[in-house]
Amino acid sequence: MSDRPLLNRRLAGMGTTIFAEMSALATTTGSINLGQGFPDTDGPREIAQAAADAVLAGRGNQYPPGPGIPELRTAIAEHQQRFYGLAYDPDTEVLVTAGATEAIAASLLALLEPGDEVIAFEPFYDSYAACIAMAGAVRVPLTLRAPSFRPDLDELRALITPRTRLLLLNTPHNPTGTVLTLDELTAVAELAVEHGLLVVTDEVYEHLVFAPSAHRPLASLPGMRERTVTISSAGKTFSFTGWKVGWVTATPELVAAVRTAKQYLTYVSAGPFQYAVAEALRLPDSYFAGFRTDLARKRDLLADGLRTAGFEVYEPQGTYFITTDIAPFGEKDAYAFCRALPERCGVVAIPNSVFYDDKEAGATQVRFTFCKQDHVLEEAVLRLGALR
Repeated sequence: MSDRPLLNRRLAGMGTTIFAEMSALATTTGSINLGQGFPDTDGPREIAQAAADAVLAGRGNQYPPGPGIPELRTAIAEHQQRFYGLAYDPDTEVLVTAGATEAIAASLLALLEPGDEVIAFEPFYDSYAACIAMAGAVRVPLTLRAPSFRPDLDELRALITPRTRLLLLNTPHNPTGTVLTLDELTAVAELAVEHGLLVVTDEVYEHLVFAPSAHRPLASLPGMRERTVTISSAGKTFSFTGWKVGWVTATPELVAAVRTAKQYLTYVSAGPFQYAVAEALRLPDSYFAGFRTDLARKRDLLADGLRTAGFEVYEPQGTYFITTDIAPFGEKDAYAFCRALPERCGVVAIPNSVFYDDKEAGATQVRFTFCKQDHVLEEAVLRLGALR
């Protein structure tokens, strides 16, 4: 056997994800897991019932159509029109995927070639780095810095080179909770048009935005529909993260490109769940408004507790994550802090440093999630009080 590493060199250093590591730590220590972003309650019962009915009726138990079942593709197109005034043809401009993570992977594998540069806002969701690497492309980070975590648009312009192929955006942004403003989106759009760039937007937290902030898809801005791949999913909005139902909306040409890569990843998935998600997307406005209101209350509950415990808290405008700073405790290493936190307090969190190329920028940042039941958050706050 040769001395060549078994793992593709492009994935060197990308072992077990931080989410798997910290969730395993939560299990072994019996700690409250405020690290990985999944709710501890299910979504609407009528949507779960729709999935069960589909299974028992034999709908979707065999391979569904490659692009997704027509009912879901139609519901996705209706959703984009209902909330954003964006018209998409469900037959040629919508693609159903195995969650947003596959949509991201398929988009990047389809649209990038070795040597292409991809500008992404850091800290970034860890799959971005892996997918860019697998495509043989080069990630170019634009660092969002505390306390505001706003993008420096002059820096963004300076990062664009003749090798830049694509901008990878995430708004609402995980882990910082930043929601790009219309002015920021407009500036990004103008740069994309000026330089002929493609844009992939990860908008899975589109309905998890807190007033007065508001989400607006980049594809709705002038010149962007024809160059933007918009990605979202059902997991975050409807609290069924295990179903892994995501989607892409874009022009027929972009969808065809992404579908070409996607068909060699999972091919198809989640047949019966697709019928249920089609119903979920048609829930009344009161569902979406109530969901946001409840999350905002949970955000405030945890944020207040974290401040009382001694953390510096950067209040999020969206998502269900709160980024904090541990410098007030005299701590300098977020990873070491999070490794020790279960033994100190019985709580698990995520070090933001793993989401940065610029490790110093996030060295003392720690992320907590608040998509948990009130009594869980209250107990976590009580435990974290020991840090005082």
